[in-house]
Amino acid sequence: MNLIALAIPAFLVLIAVEVLVAKARRRQVYRLNDAVSDLGCGLSSQIVSSVLTGALRTAVYIWVFANFRLWDLDALGIGVAWQWVFGIVGVDFLYYWWHRGSHEINLLWAAHVVHHHSEDYNLAVALRQAWFTGFTALPLFLLLGVLGLPPHIYLVSKAVSSLYQFWIHTELIDRLGPLEWIINTPSHHRVHHAVNDEYLDRNYGGILILWDRLFGTFEAERAPPVYGTTKLLRSFSPIWANFHHFFDVAERSRAFPRLRDRVWVWFAHPAWSPTERGSGVPPEQLWWRRDHKFSPDKTSAWVKAYIVLQLLAAIYATSYLLGNVKTMTLEFALIASVLVVAATAVWGGLFEGKRWAWPVEAIRVAGSAALVSTLL
Repeated sequence: MNLIALAIPAFLVLIAVEVLVAKARRRQVYRLNDAVSDLGCGLSSQIVSSVLTGALRTAVYIWVFANFRLWDLDALGIGVAWQWVFGIVGVDFLYYWWHRGSHEINLLWAAHVVHHHSEDYNLAVALRQAWFTGFTALPLFLLLGVLGLPPHIYLVSKAVSSLYQFWIHTELIDRLGPLEWIINTPSHHRVHHAVNDEYLDRNYGGILILWDRLFGTFEAERAPPVYGTTKLLRSFSPIWANFHHFFDVAERSRAFPRLRDRVWVWFAHPAWSPTERGSGVPPEQLWWRRDHKFSPDKTSAWVKAYIVLQLLAAIYATSYLLGNVKTMTLEFALIASVLVVAATAVWGGLFEGKRWAWPVEAIRVAGSAALVSTLL
């Protein structure tokens, strides 16, 4: 049972509710091109990290639990309820350290940066997930297997953490009083997604904000946040989003004359250089960025309608793959996965007016039709 797959209809309903509430408040929190890019990243992430590689990561955790756990929690007399508490809190604690490392270590940031590219902040951004973070997080979470946390509790606890963090990606919920001291809230997470200098590398918590308060990474929301990354992606392609920072770091590495700098840049802070550590967006650029977001739109109303229809079809296809991956052939899963990922790339290409977009779409539609015919 994939809890994320089961939650997809709820995600879409809540996004629609957020759009309506924003409209009623006369606020624009969505741009179609950016939202489609966010959802494209989410769909392609589910394809790569769940359909294609999810079973592998689960198998690794089960293997560690079966062969290297230090003790059996049942044998120690720890009841099922406390095992669930251990699972939820343990996942959240390790998530804090993985998340912190993913902002402070270049190699991990290269995998995680996808989630921060959007210059908007809404529920669609919550679904903007990366392809490779499941692998960068796994080594830390294997500690729970060593400590005897049963696999089913681990998997559900991770899903609960992901589901919780959906609702905190919104500008429409203000501060929540005393709860702000304990749990992660939209206000705290807006800070995390901001490029304001005082907000960089802050508020890493998943469910609990207590970890940030304990370990010195908490920052309250004061100045209005400006969202995105310090170096803009300037692309709506999910594929480029998942690879661009690896290329950037490799290029930086090659430029350094000293071997130790070439190696260290992969493990240093993303803003590091041999002479100094950089900072956030200069104040004089900050507010300009807020009003001049990357937003090419070279499509007609008919093309926009086509993209939305294809988005809905891709959501259905991804849900089908997630629900049936255990019973389908490897060849079918691979071909279907490639077609869905190609669709997410085409949408960005259409918005940006790329010449290759329609030829690739024609090939993708033909391939999709042929694949569906095999099911019928």
